Amino acid sequence: MNTIIKVNGLRKTYGAVVAVDNINFNVMEGEIFGMVGPNGAGKTTTIECLEGLRKPDQGDLSVMGVDPNRESQLIKRKTGMQLQDSNLPEHMKVWEALDLYSTFYDKPVDWRKLLNQLGLDEKSDTRFSKLSGGQKQRLFIALALLPDPQLIFLDELTTGLDPQARHVIWDLIREVRSNGKTVVLTTHFMEEAERLCDRVAIIDQGKIVALDTPSTLIRNFGLGERITFCVDGSVPEEFEKDLSNTGRVEKKGNTVKVYGNNKDIPLVLVVANQLAKHKIQFRELRSEQATLEDVFLKLTGKQIRE
Repeated sequence: MNTIIKVNGLRKTYGAVVAVDNINFNVMEGEIFGMVGPNGAGKTTTIECLEGLRKPDQGDLSVMGVDPNRESQLIKRKTGMQLQDSNLPEHMKVWEALDLYSTFYDKPVDWRKLLNQLGLDEKSDTRFSKLSGGQKQRLFIALALLPDPQLIFLDELTTGLDPQARHVIWDLIREVRSNGKTVVLTTHFMEEAERLCDRVAIIDQGKIVALDTPSTLIRNFGLGERITFCVDGSVPEEFEKDLSNTGRVEKKGNTVKVYGNNKDIPLVLVVANQLAKHKIQFRELRSEQATLEDVFLKLTGKQIRE
């Protein structure tokens, strides 16, 4: 598998604010590569440097074999881009936008086929202002696919969409990848990255704090299984002590969470036995696997910030 993006020592500041702080990573052809983290982490600045829209303060960048800062026009012709703040004139119709944008490229794909592929046939004559959020995002994907690019940048693609529309967009991105394209996306939705991306770079305060496949990140950071239950009273200290060799106990209000990796006996059985032993009245007990958001919390010590 060939490398399509190389980033070495990328740094970008805005006055005293360090947006991107000396990060390094590569993107391989044919993968969905995600940059995840809270708003303000440096994701958009990074992707805009790769798109040739911003000039880095320092660092070596290579996108499809060229420096995006020196060859920004080539990058714009050869890649597909969906920007975080994409918009179109309110009265422009769907077909008009695709027909206009297709004139920007030497060998655009047939936009009529894109309409069909992205389920916008019935909205062809609809004005942009009348489209739903999901339909607008599908249109922006269509515009990004017009130059028939091998590399596509998607910045916060599903922000503001309802869960159903988000899942439709995810399916579209998987289909794009199945056609041999490389996708680089940013998101602050950890579930989106976990379900969609082949590899993920977790970025916080301008730094990459972890980079690997979602499953490997979850496994390597030892988060294992999570048992959650609710109690109406307090949990005795002896309960925590008895579980100290098995997992970590967290209490917040009436909710108790036990984290652990128990190879011999399922964690849920260990917790249930201890609940019975200490005669703790509980409800809503459930077993959950760790997620990327758990990894983020462990690495950064804070919630995903909207």
